[in-house]
Amino acid sequence: MSRENSVVKRTVDVVVLTMNDRDQEFRAAMSSVLAQQGVDLRVVIVGNGVTPDYVPEGVQSVALKTNTGIPEGRNVGAQALAAGGAEFVLFFDNDAILPDPHTLTRLIEEFDRHPNAAYVQPRITDPATGETLGRWVPRLRSGDARRSGVVTVMAEGVVLVRRADFAAAGGWPGHFFLFHEGVDLSWRLWDLGKVGWYAGDIEVHHPATNPARHGPFYRMVARNRVWVARRRLPALLVPVYLAVWVVISVWRFRSSKNLSVLFKGLAEGLRGGHGERRPMSWRTVWRLTRAGRPPIV
Repeated sequence: MSRENSVVKRTVDVVVLTMNDRDQEFRAAMSSVLAQQGVDLRVVIVGNGVTPDYVPEGVQSVALKTNTGIPEGRNVGAQALAAGGAEFVLFFDNDAILPDPHTLTRLIEEFDRHPNAAYVQPRITDPATGETLGRWVPRLRSGDARRSGVVTVMAEGVVLVRRADFAAAGGWPGHFFLFHEGVDLSWRLWDLGKVGWYAGDIEVHHPATNPARHGPFYRMVARNRVWVARRRLPALLVPVYLAVWVVISVWRFRSSKNLSVLFKGLAEGLRGGHGERRPMSWRTVWRLTRAGRPPIV
């Protein structure tokens, strides 16, 4: 047996969602995943309210009758592959690209170098411009997108997570539908005593789109911010977090129309619907603060 064949490959489950609305981008995304070398892959495509119209050979698929939203669709995909016992699960947007066939092995090497990491996020760049948007860099100071380090939140579109930690944290908050599910998940992972790691030297591609193109953007952003606070923060920090967020939002979204919708979402979140309340420990608050992002911003 050759040395190459004797090496045990690391196991990765890959979850990709589709609504059958990005044919070329989706095919390119899947090709880049299936081209990964040095890993044992199992891939599932989840049709969110559709039957997937493109399923490569060897790839599983799940068709959901209704669009359950992104985080719940990811949960369904992760569960569909759970019996295989993979070490990692990659959550991957269907218009992203892994530009190098060794991207996944490089991300796994980051876990080996940082054994306390529950998730590793690569640097996301727009394939046309090479730009990395500030919201893709999961820390407060996002100017140097190539700087690696410990992070407390994540950009959910391309992230590799230890399967055991994902299960222990309880998965994505499925009822969020869209926006801020990564804050909820990353805080729960930190509350397990873990950290997040941003690998600024590992590049993946994703088109730079404006999230406000989604009709319910402002309402859901506001509602889910409230839900995150009510679910995960100690009671004393909930009003502080929401007050800071309101001040920042008023400064960012000066359009009266957008602010009106945003405050409607805030009211919706305050009325309830956040689900379980499992606040993080004060030790986790301190760890997040020491890591550079206290959980009030």
